[in-house]
Amino acid sequence: MKIAPSLFEAFLNCPTHCWLRATGGPPSGNTYAEWVQAQNETYRVTETERLLAEHPPSESARSPSAEHLKTDKWRLAVDVSGRTPELPRSSRREETHSSVPQLSTLNVQPSDHNLVSSAATYQGAASPTTFTAETRLDAVERVPSEGRSKAAQFIPIRFIFRNKLTKDDRLLLAFDAFVLSALLGREIAVGKIIHGFLCGCARESAANSKSEP
Repeated sequence: MKIAPSLFEAFLNCPTHCWLRATGGPPSGNTYAEWVQAQNETYRVTETERLLAEHPPSESARSPSAEHLKTDKWRLAVDVSGRTPELPRSSRREETHSSVPQLSTLNVQPSDHNLVSSAATYQGAASPTTFTAETRLDAVERVPSEGRSKAAQFIPIRFIFRNKLTKDDRLLLAFDAFVLSALLGREIAVGKIIHGFLCGCARESAANSKSEP
């Protein structure tokens, strides 16, 4: 089963709606949801260009290849697409496979596993034993290592046009971190959300594994 952010977000809002989307059901025609999507896309484009303008061309990249994320030397990459390999689905709420990156690194629960079970249940089929997750990260910040023994740190960034963040916004950031962690084969402990406007400037919120977002 393939899980994308739109499907994950639908599950957070309503498992039934998630199932309809997963099975190719007709769109709901929600005018407000379409307006929110359009506003967020406009905000994403604006903030993407703002961040790129703050970095020299030699230190930024657009749509870099997922295979070269570890070796590239950019400080900021935007529009980063990635997909995990086939991952085992745990039968328990907490994932026991040590090889699978944990969504809990950003203070959230691994709800994508519940999504796999829920979609399969609604379809009247056995729950699949594996799944893949894919996403398009709005941006990724690369912090160079401070020494030879330390690896560079990668920080996923998500843009949200609203001033006030919700738990679902943080869960979607954690989903991005989950995919990025699988691509890199290392833990992603910190993520950023750039959101809203304050005196004409976007605000930045961070989440990590040691404190509440």
